[in-house]
Amino acid sequence: MVRSFAPFRLFPFSPFHLCYNKTMSNPRSLAIPSLAECLELMAAHGMLPNIREHSFAVMQVAFSLGDALVAAGFDLVLPLVTTGALLHDLGKTACLGTTRNHAEWGAAVLEDLGFSQVAQVVREHVYLDGTVNDSRPLREAEIVNYADKRVLHDAVVTLEDRFADLQVRYGRTPEIQDRIRATEVRARALEQKLFGPIPLDPSNLLHLNHCRRESWENYGWPSLPGANPRSGKSR
Repeated sequence: MVRSFAPFRLFPFSPFHLCYNKTMSNPRSLAIPSLAECLELMAAHGMLPNIREHSFAVMQVAFSLGDALVAAGFDLVLPLVTTGALLHDLGKTACLGTTRNHAEWGAAVLEDLGFSQVAQVVREHVYLDGTVNDSRPLREAEIVNYADKRVLHDAVVTLEDRFADLQVRYGRTPEIQDRIRATEVRARALEQKLFGPIPLDPSNLLHLNHCRRESWENYGWPSLPGANPRSGKSR
């Protein structure tokens, strides 16, 4: 049965929330960069405009879902969810055209800066680590991992559409196709885990596509000559 629609709370995309970590609960006082620091990191590592757009979309999904889970009583640090989502592809541009693992590369950058908990979320955004010692029923990395699999380029889509695209773009051999199918099975199990405790349906996330977000210029991010931040594609 499809549950009745209850809108997710949106991440406050506004210049007035650049220090958002001061307004969201961080009970364990984890080392987490502010939104302004995240933007600086993304710029410092040459993140392409389309990957930035993808990252903001993943952050919106992760925040909305994490916020609903916190409201349901789960012990989660919401700034860790949003920051991990925003920086999940920090290493993507640097690793394009190489054999380097962009999740590990981005995590290493954050480890070196002292953001070890954020680094772990980034490290697990492609594949979750089942050996992590955490007794909580739900971890921030699981939310970000799922959120990334709900965003195709900069649009929120269903898991079915996301994995169909992965098969078309990357399923060059039977072995790769099998790996993608196995990942989809895990993603669907994670979806059930995340949505089971909340009065929302996975389809409700599609509503985020209709929410207006302020332009890059309002974040003080200068437009690149001849570049359109909403053009191009990202995973």
